[in-house]
Amino acid sequence: MIYKHHQQKLLRWIALFLVGTFLQLLFYIPTPVLSENSNSCSNITAPLTPEEQTYARAAWQYFVKNYQPATGFTNSTGGYPSGTLWDMGNYLMALNAARWLNLTDQADFDTRLNKFLTTLSSLKLFEDALPNKVYNAANAQMVDYGNNPLERGIGWSALDVGRILAAFDVIRTCHPQYNDWLKGIVAKWQVARSLKDGQLFGATVLPDNKTLLVQEGRLGYEEYGARGYQLWGFSAPKAIAFEPFKLVEINGVQIPVDTRDFQSTNANNYVVSESYILDGIEFGLQGELADFAARVLDVQKRRYDTTGQLTAVTEDNIDQAPYFLYNTVYANGASWATITDANQPYPQFRSISTKAAFGWRYLFPDNAYAQKVFDAVKDLRSPDDSGYYAGIYEESKQPNKALTGNTNGLILEILYYKAKGNQPLIASGSVSVSTGKPSGDTSPATPSNEPNSTVTTPIANQANSTATTPIATPADTSKPTEVAVAPIPPVDSPQSSSNLKLDRPLTVIERRYAEAAWRYFQANYHSKSGLIDDRSDFKGATLWGLGDYLAALHAARSLDIITPKEFDQRTRHLLAALTKLPLFAGELPSRGYDTRTLQSVDYGGNPIPEGNGWSALDLGRMLAALYNLKTCHPEYTTAVDKIVLDWSYLRVVREGILSSATLTKEQDGRSLTRVNPETRLGYEEYAARAFQLWGFNVDASAVGGEYQTASVEGVKVPIQRRRTDTNSKVNQYTVSNPFLLYALEFGLDPKMRSLFEPIFQAQAERYRRTGTLTASATTLIDRKPYTVHSSITGQGDPWVALGDDGQPVPKGRLVSTAVAFAYHALLPENKYSQQLLQGTTDLYNPLAGFYEGFYEATGKTAVGFTSSTNSMILQSLLYKVMNRQPLIRPTTSMKSPWWEEVTKGNSGRGLPNTAIQRTKLISDSSGSYWFSGSENTKLVTDTKVTK
Repeated sequence: MIYKHHQQKLLRWIALFLVGTFLQLLFYIPTPVLSENSNSCSNITAPLTPEEQTYARAAWQYFVKNYQPATGFTNSTGGYPSGTLWDMGNYLMALNAARWLNLTDQADFDTRLNKFLTTLSSLKLFEDALPNKVYNAANAQMVDYGNNPLERGIGWSALDVGRILAAFDVIRTCHPQYNDWLKGIVAKWQVARSLKDGQLFGATVLPDNKTLLVQEGRLGYEEYGARGYQLWGFSAPKAIAFEPFKLVEINGVQIPVDTRDFQSTNANNYVVSESYILDGIEFGLQGELADFAARVLDVQKRRYDTTGQLTAVTEDNIDQAPYFLYNTVYANGASWATITDANQPYPQFRSISTKAAFGWRYLFPDNAYAQKVFDAVKDLRSPDDSGYYAGIYEESKQPNKALTGNTNGLILEILYYKAKGNQPLIASGSVSVSTGKPSGDTSPATPSNEPNSTVTTPIANQANSTATTPIATPADTSKPTEVAVAPIPPVDSPQSSSNLKLDRPLTVIERRYAEAAWRYFQANYHSKSGLIDDRSDFKGATLWGLGDYLAALHAARSLDIITPKEFDQRTRHLLAALTKLPLFAGELPSRGYDTRTLQSVDYGGNPIPEGNGWSALDLGRMLAALYNLKTCHPEYTTAVDKIVLDWSYLRVVREGILSSATLTKEQDGRSLTRVNPETRLGYEEYAARAFQLWGFNVDASAVGGEYQTASVEGVKVPIQRRRTDTNSKVNQYTVSNPFLLYALEFGLDPKMRSLFEPIFQAQAERYRRTGTLTASATTLIDRKPYTVHSSITGQGDPWVALGDDGQPVPKGRLVSTAVAFAYHALLPENKYSQQLLQGTTDLYNPLAGFYEGFYEATGKTAVGFTSSTNSMILQSLLYKVMNRQPLIRPTTSMKSPWWEEVTKGNSGRGLPNTAIQRTKLISDSSGSYWFSGSENTKLVTDTKVTK
């Protein structure tokens, strides 16, 4: 009986096996297959020469310096924390190459890959199907191409999916211990949603928020992407095939071109080098593909033979607007077109591509032209060891200093391919060979049309700030008629640059930061009015914001970020606009203006023809900037003095106190003006110092007197000035911004130092106690309450975030980018200021400037771009290279229209009584700083213990 039981059991197992085999034949299930064994990955048959080892080490340094430890990702471009799946694929290929080329050891490889895959496994997916087109590399958030967080995302790219699937295959082949992990990631993705009718389909979000599937890929990249899918069992036969294409004659060579061009499909049919190079080093050039690649190289040689211009074209980032271009053999009917993704021409920025030159050199090692173009770029490394530059501009012959993961990743892949004896990284039997015949209409290429096009920088839709109550709600959708303001006439003797003496030039990295900060003032410039928006999502400005702009202009020129011509044009335009601003009550500039119409507006952007008062703080900010303009660029003195002599100071300076005016509406409809002393801690002291530069007696508002303190982290932090002239309790909070601006521009006099140091110390102590980076500031964000005061102490509580209405903002505390830069400039040797800088330097968008910061609670970027933040960053960088001297420099002459009018007296507009400055620049053992003789009272008293 026992034997019979076992016999029956065996028969059942055999039956189940046969049924399973039959079902397998009946239903095809995609099953990935490892392309080759891992032993071949370490089989280095053609070791790199010493020179090639130098190339490899330089390329790997890009990934070392652009690594994001929180996610394991790397930046797509130098210092910019963003990345697509294509960029992630680049990094995986580079990491694998670095391991086998002994640029990193196994422990580092595993640490990096584990962190990368851990983050990748938990990525939020677009519609829970596939990875979004782009993520923030620093925090793995879904973002748009401007690196702005988006809850839903912007869709997926099938070509990018194909790229990373190819990289996954290389990793699981060379490091099989990761195979199951990678299989799990791919299984989680709904890859089939990106396949339709045998083709690759990406997803995009329409304006009505619907998802649209769009066929992706043109000849070259389409086949490459489809091969990545095939490695994991997903078939796209139409995408693998070459059709539809035709042959187009360019420089005597028949070049294969996809017939689906921009005019018919709204997608470019560019022919570039990179797709053929990738196919060659990863899959091996076979059949017609090898012939196509040879043609694409040959046509570039023939262009060189004809014109003498070395040619190696492909898509590349560039180091100026529009920041990314397709340098093509052919695109949309034109040969040698250099275009944007929107098919806009930029022929003046065509470049010799570093990665293309490397690729052709090692794919065709015996080709003399490939060697020649390679020799032109092989040493195009950044001097600070940050990797290879993207290329050389054909027109200017200057390096294209863009640093990217694409360029450096491809170089590492290529060198690894060489070290393997020119063996493809992926076994040829793993994928299909593309085949196809051209359509009948072969035609010569239309000669490229290369007009001199204007480069424009897109305006980012984010947020901007002021130091006073900001323009709050970005809700302006109207299109008013813009006022055209003519710049003031050219000055008599324009200077080529500021007369500042810099202690040293900017480093390469510092210059990158300065250029990024200046982008804000390019993106938010009103070319008709000459004004800059305080925040990028609102067409409005305050006098404080315009003072920020003028200070940024001076810093950008002094740092040689902009040319003398641009500085002069912008300065003359701004000075002209200041003369056109309607004055409140005919006295002083109003609190806010529409930057298009120059109309007075309230903080909600609503027009107020009569104005809404003035701010003594904003006026102080502008007076400081105008004074420094006269000092460092004296050719503008007459124009500056004309502006400030138009203003009346009778009510803004009263009995040595700064006062501001507000306009209130009574129930009966009357508008009443009320003038009250300014009491905002730090801002009042800053503005008073600025007024003193112009001779005003504002001793009662200047730093000094008695300050009430509160104990925060065991440190006595100032919370308000002790005074009898007002009982105002407005905005009782302590933040870093005004004290930092004071320190950068005026230096730290002993009185201000006694306020500045405990404010910094409390933040450092909090970090030491909790590990929470703290850079307390007033910042602007893109959502309610729009303004957040991340205080050191406010309303009696430590570390509270407050809105302008004084109400707490839960989880609203931000780490301010501007504050981090400023503290590091002022205290470069301090370990905490170094920590702050490291935490914020990547928080910028190359098109829009630096973000406001990131949230303490989540680490997420705070979406907002402001003139205040980007101006302070530029000023901080300038302070660093001025040997830490105050940015406000003393005047060398008192012979100017302003002082002449003061000397006359009886002006009827409240000018100073005597023609002397009330402050002077002095130096002692503690440094250089502006000082006034009235600062002789004790500073702190009555310490409170906060909760």
